[in-house]
Amino acid sequence: MNKHFFSDMSVMLGRSMRHILRSIDTIITVTIMPIALMLLFVYVFGGAIKTGTDNYVNYLMPGILLIAIASGISYTAYRLFLDKQRGIFERFHSMPISRSTVLWGHVLTSLVSNAISIVVIILVGLIMGFRSSAGVLSWLAVAGILVLFTLALTWIAAIAGLSAKSVEGASAFSYPLLFLPFISSAFVPTDSMPSAVRAFAENQPVTSIVESIRALLSSQPVGNDIWIALAWCVGIMIVAYIFAMSSYKKRV
Repeated sequence: MNKHFFSDMSVMLGRSMRHILRSIDTIITVTIMPIALMLLFVYVFGGAIKTGTDNYVNYLMPGILLIAIASGISYTAYRLFLDKQRGIFERFHSMPISRSTVLWGHVLTSLVSNAISIVVIILVGLIMGFRSSAGVLSWLAVAGILVLFTLALTWIAAIAGLSAKSVEGASAFSYPLLFLPFISSAFVPTDSMPSAVRAFAENQPVTSIVESIRALLSSQPVGNDIWIALAWCVGIMIVAYIFAMSSYKKRV
């Protein structure tokens, strides 16, 4: 690791964040869709959905947060693709900086921008009636899970951005990720699903992550779900990181 790695990374982070701040509509766009879904499910479908809870907003919130992250990381792939297409990587690599920091700048920007979106969504949820009895440690655990989930998806986005042949291809990869929460326990309990769908829903990453966050926010026992959720997030993150760095090195 270059001895100036962290200072170089802060410069790359600052560069990416300036792009976000100059185009704040990206954060607004990412935030609007999850909020619209939350409004739709709470005020249109909520009365017809049986979840065994009195407050459907509380039940819905974890899934909405994951959808916001899955939507937000598509911009990481888009910005990486533009940097590759415009030859930005080559320009930076001609300078005396740690090469991997160019990629890390985009990854950390994804963390910051998604955190902003999550805060906005939670504030809207509070207006809609979302309430949590979680203590500080539980909220920190929720934040940790969301950070790991964001990193896992962001490294997948990095692979897409570095490998795509077009802008559309760089962004389109996020559509299956957005679809996963709908086949999970994010909106309805899995026991209401047909057997084949239920088997998939109960054994895909989103369900264990949603169940862990939901239990933490309601001060309920988490059980094994949190370990399954962490295993999914860390496993996906490590594999995606290896592939992303390999793809990046081929281009430098």
